[in-house]
Amino acid sequence: MTEVACPHIGSPRIMVLGVQPGDPPFRIVEIDGEVVGEAKTVTDVLAAAAASGIVVHDLDDPDVIRWVGGDKFTWKLHWGRT
Repeated sequence: MTEVACPHIGSPRIMVLGVQPGDPPFRIVEIDGEVVGEAKTVTDVLAAAAASGIVVHDLDDPDVIRWVGGDKFTWKLHWGRT
């Protein structure tokens, strides 16, 4: 039996990258591997998803969205964390 690799298994459609310095700080949003913009709040992430035709029912569902460098509540830089 031959297995066929699927590039989307284990990889959510939405990636919210770590907090970047700015005024205000922001996070880069990728959808399907493409950078679609910056988010300053969770609402910005949901708007980017909706613009791409994705409805997010659960912000904690790792099959839909991956939060890199923090979670949905992380919107400020944390200096000196180890």
